[in-house]
Order: sequence, then structure tokens, then C-alpha cells
Amino acid sequence: MNTFHEFKQNITRRHFFAQGSHVLGGAALAALLGQEAQGAASQPHSLAHFPGKAKHIIYLHMVGGPPQMDMYDYKPVMKEWYDKDLPESVRMGQRLTTMTSGQARFPIAPSKYKFAQYGQSGMWVSELLPWTAKMVDDMAFIRSMHTEAINHEPAISYIQTGNQITGRPCMGSWMSYGLGSLNNDLPTFVVLVAQPTNTEQVQAISARLWHSGYLPGEHAGVSFRTSGDPILYINNPPGVSSQVRRTTLDGLKSLNEMNYRLVGDPETHTRIQQFELAFRMQSSVPELTDLASEPESTYQLYGEAAKKSGTFANTVLLARRMVERGVRFVQIYHNNWDTHANVAGRLPDQCRDVDQPCYGLVQDLKQRGLLDETLIIWGGEFGRTIYSQGGLSMENYGRDHHPRCFTMWMAGGGVKGGTVYGETDDFSYNIVKDPVHIRDLHATVLKLLGFDHERFTFKHQGLDQRLSGVEPARVIEELLA
Repeated sequence: MNTFHEFKQNITRRHFFAQGSHVLGGAALAALLGQEAQGAASQPHSLAHFPGKAKHIIYLHMVGGPPQMDMYDYKPVMKEWYDKDLPESVRMGQRLTTMTSGQARFPIAPSKYKFAQYGQSGMWVSELLPWTAKMVDDMAFIRSMHTEAINHEPAISYIQTGNQITGRPCMGSWMSYGLGSLNNDLPTFVVLVAQPTNTEQVQAISARLWHSGYLPGEHAGVSFRTSGDPILYINNPPGVSSQVRRTTLDGLKSLNEMNYRLVGDPETHTRIQQFELAFRMQSSVPELTDLASEPESTYQLYGEAAKKSGTFANTVLLARRMVERGVRFVQIYHNNWDTHANVAGRLPDQCRDVDQPCYGLVQDLKQRGLLDETLIIWGGEFGRTIYSQGGLSMENYGRDHHPRCFTMWMAGGGVKGGTVYGETDDFSYNIVKDPVHIRDLHATVLKLLGFDHERFTFKHQGLDQRLSGVEPARVIEELLA
């Protein structure tokens, strides 16, 4: 819909309401506000096509692209290829980034880390991840993920919204739109940005990644800060009591209702809901973020870093508390995985940040009876190259972006634990078995939530838009319990 047609539509609504036929609009608004007033006990709306196994998602995004061959995709043959050039028969003219396109050579850099097999699945795991190794039979590994995006911004947008161009709804917004809230005193979709221990090369991320796109604004992610007040300006200013704030919001609500009757803009509803949710969160958020009630056993499970605000361990502990209280979707970003150089210096820090906390999260949800209904997704936006970027030695190297194959894992929420799906060649460069595109991942996640990805749509600009896009996508049934 172009701007002129949207203006005409709003004018038509305005005349409709101005002529005294505003009872229908008023009833709709009253129903909306009445639903808000019901509080946490209200029943969520749902557009699901069938009963889903997952009621919540905790999405752990490793910003920058973890090196799969140093963590999960064991390639012992590469030891024999140290410092030899990547064969053209393997590369096959693949597009390169500007970081390595000018290199005279593409020397192979075998992983310096030891691997071993674990669990009944026999999954290979690097020595960098001893805690993760203990729970491989709770996890489903996809070693054959692939994407067309080769740079960070379009790649992150692609894996989270289904399109390399920003402006589309992300997965959290689709879940909010499709399933609704389980607790009206907390946001349906929350975003946390964890602070990595190592900050050599932190990528820029922004709210473009968690906005609602063409979905109603109420489905955008609410960003929680990891230090200080969780949400800016949520508390009353000095000298303003809760009663004064309530009176002020009542006045604003009346003005917004008048504006809705005059113009009919559906985003007016979003504004009303945002004000009301902010007021309710004044009591719900402090209780949520106060970890004083957590026993010492919690920190033994997640690690001592969970006591420090802003750490990855702290954010995943908060994610568990959010899921307990009905938050549908928790998005956590952990930065500094863009290892163009100094893999030996940076990757151990990155893995220490996430290894025990991920183990703790899975075990904690399991012992609370929440793992079966909470889907955990772990992964980056693409993988890394087997050839070295920059200097190469037996003890250190760098790796460039690689979209042709990378590893992700999922746990809980209807996923079949102990699954290892997909296979890459000896170079961890090309997929040789069971490729999984981003569209397939989205279709599979939607299936776990109770949606047929082809029918879960939203009309925008004359098209039935969907998370999985218009190209063919398939549900990976082998990953489902």
C-alpha cells in the first residue's frame, strides 16, 4: 500500500467514525483494553494451525560466526594439508570477502584443538567445550547449515528475518504475533545483549534486528539492559508518585482513543499497549531481575560469572527466569566471534563464556520441567573458512567468513536429542549430505511452534508475507522428536 492509498484509507475511516458509526471501532478498542486489564491470567490468542511442542524460545546468537571446524565439525584429514593451498576443485570459484580476496594464497589452517566423541550419538566436540560435551544427547546438531549472505549485517538479518534486507519481522516478532502473551505484565519478546570477556572485534548490532517490520509494532522486541535499570525510564521520575503516573496515563489513553476514532491508525493501539505495559512492568521487572532469591546451587550450575550483570551466564539465567514467568521469546546476542585473526587468543575466551552457561541452562530447564516446552537455538550467521586469513602458524591463524557450511544446535522444545544431521567435506567447505538452508531452519522452528510455514502469513503490500519466504523450504523431520 503506497502512502496516498494509506492516507485515503485513513480518511475513509475518519469519515466513518465521525458520522456516528464508531460503535464498532469503540467496541474493538474496548475489547483490546479489556484484554490488557485481565493481567497475567488472561488466555493468550493463538493463530497456530496445530498443537505445538514449544511454547517458548531462547535464541542464543553468536554474533560474528563461530568457526565450526574448531568447535563441532572435526576434520582430522586437514592435519596433512597444513599450509597447502585450498584446491580450486574445492573452492569452485566461491565468492570471497574483501578481507581475503586479495590474498596471493589460501593456505589450509587445521584446527589446533583436540576433539573427542561423546554420548550415544558419538558427536565430535572440541576440547574447548567440556561442559557441552556432557549433554550432546540432549542436543540436535545441524552441521550442514548454509546461507547466501557473506557479510555480517545481511547475514544476521537473513537468519533472523528470512531476508538479507532489513525491515522484515524477526523470528521473535512472528512468535509474538502468532501465539500472543502468556504474561501481560512482561513483554512477549525480550532482547538481551551479553558482554563478552574478550572484546577484540565486536560487531555493531542494532534494534533493526529485533523490530516488528510490517507486523504491528506491539510485536517488536523489548531490549533489556544488562546493567543499571533494566529498561530506561521505566521508573517514575523524582517527585512523581505512582498515582500521578496512573492519572497521566489515563489522560494519554483518552487522547489516543480520540485519535484512533478520528484517524483509525492501528498503531495507536500499539502506543496504548506500550504505555500500559510500561506501567505494569514497574512492579514485574524488578522482581524478575532480582537474583537474590537464587540459591548457591544455581551459580554452581551456570558458573560464578552468572553473578555478574551483563555476562553471558547472567543473561541466560535471566532468560530462564523470563521463561518461568511466561515470556515467549528471549533473544540473547553474544559478540566477538568474528575471528579474522588470533583464533588461539580469542576462541578459548568465547567458548568459556558460553560453555558452562549453556549446559546450566539446559539442565536447569530440564529439572524444572520446562525443557520440553522451551526450544533453545544456538548459532551464528555463517561459518568460517578452513584457509587462513593473514599469518599462519601451527599455533595461531585467522579465518574469514564462510556461508557455504556452518554448525548450529538446538535442544528441548520437541527436538530429538542426540541427533547429528548433515555432513561436510574433509575441508569443512562444502556440504556433501543433507543440506539445511536458513529457510528450512525457519520452517522447522515454526513446525515446533504449531505452524505450517506456508500458511502462517501476514498481508503486506498486496502479498502474503511469511518468515520462510517464497522459495521452497522444508521441515527437517529428522530433527523432531
